[in-house]
This record gives sequence, C-alpha cells and structure tokens, in this order.
Amino acid sequence: MSETTDSTPGRRAVRRRARGRATAVVGAVVLVGVAAVAAVGLGGRRPGTPSVANLPAGTAQVTRETMQDTNEVAGDLGYGAPIVLAGRIPGTITGVPLAGDVITRGQPLYRVDNGPIVVMYGDVVAYRPLGTGTRGPDVRQLEANLQALGYAGFTVDDLFTASTGTAVRRWQKDLGLTQTGAVEQGRVLFAAGPVRVDSVTASVDGSTGGGEHEVLKYTGTTRLVTVRLDVADQRLARKGADVQIRLPDGKQVPGRIDRVYTVIQPANTSDGPPETKVETLVVLNDPNAAAGVEAAVVNVVFTAAERKDVLTVPIAALVALAEGGYGVEVIEGGTTRYVRVETGLFAGGRVEISGDGLTAGMTVGMPA
Repeated sequence: MSETTDSTPGRRAVRRRARGRATAVVGAVVLVGVAAVAAVGLGGRRPGTPSVANLPAGTAQVTRETMQDTNEVAGDLGYGAPIVLAGRIPGTITGVPLAGDVITRGQPLYRVDNGPIVVMYGDVVAYRPLGTGTRGPDVRQLEANLQALGYAGFTVDDLFTASTGTAVRRWQKDLGLTQTGAVEQGRVLFAAGPVRVDSVTASVDGSTGGGEHEVLKYTGTTRLVTVRLDVADQRLARKGADVQIRLPDGKQVPGRIDRVYTVIQPANTSDGPPETKVETLVVLNDPNAAAGVEAAVVNVVFTAAERKDVLTVPIAALVALAEGGYGVEVIEGGTTRYVRVETGLFAGGRVEISGDGLTAGMTVGMPA
C-alpha cells in the first residue's frame, strides 16, 4: 500500500489508495482489501496543482458499455425427469410401447388383458373411478376429452350424468372394452399433453401387480434443459427469463426459464450432508433447434442483470473516501483529483459508476 503526504500549509493528510479485488461467480462480487482514506476526500488536493511525483503507478480508462451479470452452467438436454407409471388395473400385460414412442390423446399407452390404457389430457391425475353421480374437476376433464375425441350428447361440467355414461359406453365399445358406462381407476392416464415413452420396465405376459409393479416411465414431448444451481446462484433463476443454450456442436440457441423449484440432492459420500439445489427447467424457443440430439450435456448462459450504455471502470480503480463511500482518482495532464461516484452493477471485474463530470475516455488511477 503506497502512502503520500499532502504538504498544503495547515494541513497534513495521508492518502491511501484502495485496493479492490472482485471474486465473481458472475456478478457476486466481494471487494477486499479496501483501505479507508485517512484524511483526504474530495477536494483534498487543490485542482490544477501539478503533482507528477504523486501520480498513480497504474492507470485505466473509463469506458461506456453494456454490462451483464452472467453465468454459464452445464445442464442436461432431454425431456425432463421421467415419471413412473404403475399398472393400476390388475391383469396380464399384453402389449407395451417402444422407448421413444409418442402417445397422443385417445391412443393406447399399453394393454392389460388386451384392453388399452388410454392417454387423455388434463392436470388432475386419475385417482378414483368415475361413474354416474360423481362430481369434480376430474369429471369435467374426462368429459372435455370425450368431446375432443368426438363423443357428444352431454354438457361438459363437473357432474357425471347418465348422458356422460352413454358417451363413455360408446367410447368403450370403440376400444373393445366392456360397456359399463363407468371408467375404472387406471384405465386412463391424464397427462399435460402428448407423452413420450422414456423406458419400458414390464414385459409382455408379465403381471401389473394390481398397482404394485412399474410398467414404464414417460415424459412430456417438450425438449428441456435441466440445470441444478447452487443456492448462492438463485438470482440467475427467474421464471420467464431469457437464456442462451450452447449445444455440443458449438451452436448457440435461445431459450427461456420455464420452471424453478428447490430440490434436495443426496450427499456424494455416505457420511456427507445432502445439498439444497435450485433446479431450473429451460425450454428451447425453437424445439427443432436441437433436432437430432436426443440427449446431451449443454451449457446454459444465464443473465441475472443487464445495464445498457453505462460508464464503467475496473473494480480496483475504486478508492475508499474518508467521508465514506467511493470515488475514482481522475488524471488530467500532470494533476489528479478525486470524484465521488455511485456504484451500480459489478460484473466481469468491472463496476458501473456515475458521478459529476465523468465521461468515457477519462483516465483514472489504479493501485500499484
């Protein structure tokens, strides 16, 4: 740390140049080693007085630029975490799909005793049998699907009526099922949309186990990148925020954050503690951008903050002022003066600043 003495009559002051260092996991900046100014602040040196001997050892330029607080994190490109499907209807499995098959509304996902387990769309899981007199959002969901499949003659509402039962019987007849007019639990898989078979566990001629045995795993059909962030990086994960995805071939494609939630990650060792992670699901703006890549490790560039057209200096150029706050030492010819600054975004080893009279291209002092 260098020290110089101001010999102005009646005053004697020591100026200590602040040293700054930024450690960033993009934008998480810690200023360290900033020494307080002992006696000199703004105006401590008389403007215009040459002081070549006291010029700082190093210099930097004030620049005008767009600053971004970004971080690049590895993630897994795929279809999201697979969901396990157990066989709810007792019997013998007589047909299974292939991994990678896509099943849409009204189509069979697999077969038990030669009867299809059918995919329909909806947010409420099939948790009970549905028949005449049943009420609830799952009834409305079933009726909306029947109507979308061409079965009419009832009102889509929360009540399973005799008219609903008539439509169900027509649907059952077309599927080759016994025409009961009621839907047993497990006959329908309600999913948010088309499902993609991730893997098949059960084999033909095996037993469903009456809900005890896993039959297959499935996902949605939307291409997703799953990223697990440290809690300290949670600022990066804002639902709806834009990101850039770097594919294995180097191509960069845009995406957005679709979902953010907290998960507990098991410890890496038997005696280690579990870790809390922020799991982030990113969707590609153009699903075809990753065509031909079924699964891969990709890099996701998150931008937590952006400041356009701002003045910046290296973080190490900040000087701690005796009056409090920070300034920069502006060098003009053979003289220097301090200018108080307000700091903004810290990123990439630089800091956004604003202050009276500051312009791009000015020279500021740096510590030795």
